[in-house]
Amino acid sequence: MTPETPYIPQPIPEPALKELRHMDDAGRPLRPYTAREDGIPLNCVGSPLRCCLRAIEPGERVALVSYAPLRRWAAATGADPGAYDESGPVFIHAEECEGPRDDAGYPFARPGALRTLRRYNAAGHIVGGALFEIPHDTARGFKRALAEAFANPEVALVHVRAVEYGCFHFEVRRP
Repeated sequence: MTPETPYIPQPIPEPALKELRHMDDAGRPLRPYTAREDGIPLNCVGSPLRCCLRAIEPGERVALVSYAPLRRWAAATGADPGAYDESGPVFIHAEECEGPRDDAGYPFARPGALRTLRRYNAAGHIVGGALFEIPHDTARGFKRALAEAFANPEVALVHVRAVEYGCFHFEVRRP
């Protein structure tokens, strides 16, 4: 693989979103609300939406849900991540949305922001990771970092997470 390989950020898959909009991965029902800039009930404007890979805008109906991305991937592939299975909070639209735009590029890519690229093998076990500071040329930087991750033939997928909160941002699978 070369830095020219198209590494495509994956949103939460639609079947998982349908389930999460009913019951999240921690067994809690959906609790939607309208995003407001004044912080009432929760200041989430600008936070990342994992259904369409863009920031929340004022007035949108959203929900904060518990999501277990590796667990869901493992269920679809037959992998057994064991103790590597984890869940965490993510924002989604409360109702069905259009998903990511085709030209969206790498989401939540603020130059200077720190990300971890957590690498998993086909069994769902962590086989490495890297700290990544997003450069000004975000596309080139992500392509290079993902090419490095997938240079290891054991790596089946990579989870991109924020360092500040550990939040899952998106997944990239081997092309």
